[in-house]
Amino acid sequence: MRRMIIAAAAFAAIAGSTQAAEPIVGKWKTAAGSTAEIASCGGSYCVTLKTGKHAGKMIGKMSGSGQSYSGEITDPENDKTYSGSASVSGASLKMKGCVMKVLCKSQTWSRL
Repeated sequence: MRRMIIAAAAFAAIAGSTQAAEPIVGKWKTAAGSTAEIASCGGSYCVTLKTGKHAGKMIGKMSGSGQSYSGEITDPENDKTYSGSASVSGASLKMKGCVMKVLCKSQTWSRL
């Protein structure tokens, strides 16, 4: 009986920590086909490419919670950094980068 209680408590702790993660955290397939991982880092969320030509490169840092995040995003092809925003909707992540909040480009990534 005691083992069952301990096992149930351990399962609840694991399930609770999974649910506590922000929706943006995880692995995403980018529009270019690479895999990007978004993970908690120093009170924000860092975006790091895991596969592709620029694997290992951190390309963004976002803050926020729920469905809306904002920060900076870097185009790995030209190394230019833009004001960025992200919104999560189910298994989709819409990433947007802007210059002077007027000239913007968007991409939609898919959760892996």
